[in-house]
Amino acid sequence: MTISYEKFDLKKVINASGRMTILGVSKVSESVMAAQRFGGEHFFEMSELAVQTGKYLADLLKVEDAQVVSSASAGIAQSVAGMIGRGDMYHVYHPYTDRGEKREIVLPKGHNVDYGTPVETMIALGGGQLVEAGYANMCSPEHLEMTITENTAAILYIKSHHTVQKSMLTVEEAAEVAGRHQLPLIVDAAAEEDLFRYTEAGADLVIYSGAKAIEGPSAGLVIGKKEYVEWVRLQSKGIGRAMKIGKDNILGFTQAVEDYLTNGSESGESMQKRMVPFIEAVNQISDLKATVVQDGAGRDIYRASIKVSGDKTAKQVIEALKSADPAVYTREYQANNGIIEFDVRSVNQEEMEIIADRLKQIMEEE
Repeated sequence: MTISYEKFDLKKVINASGRMTILGVSKVSESVMAAQRFGGEHFFEMSELAVQTGKYLADLLKVEDAQVVSSASAGIAQSVAGMIGRGDMYHVYHPYTDRGEKREIVLPKGHNVDYGTPVETMIALGGGQLVEAGYANMCSPEHLEMTITENTAAILYIKSHHTVQKSMLTVEEAAEVAGRHQLPLIVDAAAEEDLFRYTEAGADLVIYSGAKAIEGPSAGLVIGKKEYVEWVRLQSKGIGRAMKIGKDNILGFTQAVEDYLTNGSESGESMQKRMVPFIEAVNQISDLKATVVQDGAGRDIYRASIKVSGDKTAKQVIEALKSADPAVYTREYQANNGIIEFDVRSVNQEEMEIIADRLKQIMEEE
C-alpha cells in the first residue's frame, strides 16, 4: 500500500511556522533521498562511515574534523560529555560518576531557553552542571569571565532567535574569554545558515541541525577542532548510543550539506518578492494589517507579520487556522501582542492563497 495521509489518518499541514521540529522541520530533495536510499540498501562499518563522512564534511567546511549525530540536541549533550570526559573511556562508560572531573558549563543566562526542550536539560544529559552568567537581559564578557572557576569544563553559547538578543556578548567576545582561560567554546548554531562563520569567529565546536537551514534528514552536525570532535565521536560508546543515527541519514545529510554549499538557500529578497500577493490579499481583509518583517536574530529571513484587531484575538485566529483542512501552523511567539507571523520558506504560492482565503473566512465568521 502506498504511503498517504489517509493510511495513517493524518491531517494535512501547511507549514507557515518555519523549520520547526514539531512539524518535521523541512522537506528533503531528490538527491538527498537518493543518498538515503543508497544508505538504506547497503552495509558499512559504522565506525568507518562516521570517520569518513566526517572527514569529507570537514574538507567541505574547512575545519579539522566533523561528526554527524542524530540531532543538534544530541550534539549539545555529546559535546558537553566530551568536554567533561576529555577522551577518558571510564568516563564514557560512567558519565555521571563523579571522579573529580570539571563539570561546570558556563552559559549566558539569556541563552538558557526552551527551544522545544530546555538547554539546561541537554547540559544535564551530558553530565554537566549549568552555571548561568549575567542576567536575563544582559551578558557581557566580564559577566562570563567572572563565573569561570577551576571546575569549568567549557563555555556554551546559543546562537538562536529564541535567545535574548539585547545586550548580549558576541561569539567573538565569548571566544576571547574562552581563549584566555584555555577553555573550549561550544556554539550551538542549530538553525543558522552560515556554516563557516562561527568556527572562523573562534568557536572550538559548532553544532548545526541537519533538517533546518541545511534541509537534510533528521540529523545534527558537530564541527571543529579534531581532538574535541574525536571526544564527541567517542560518545557513541556512551550516552550517544541512545542517540545513534542510521546509515541512511548519515549519507543523506552529507549529501544535503554538499547541495547546500552548492545551491545555498532562498534569499530574503526572494522571500519578500514571493510574499507581495499574499500581503496585498491579507490587507484587503477587515481587521487585519499585514507587513513584512525580518527575522528577530538578524538572519536573511523575512516573514509576513499580521496584526489582528477587531472582535477576534490573534490566539483565536491561530487556533482557527490549525483547525482548518489543511491545518495551517504559524509562528505564535507574539500572539499575546495581537501579532501572527507567517514563515513562507516552506510555503508555495498556492498554499499562500489557501491561507489568505482561510483568514478571510475566519475574520468574516460570526
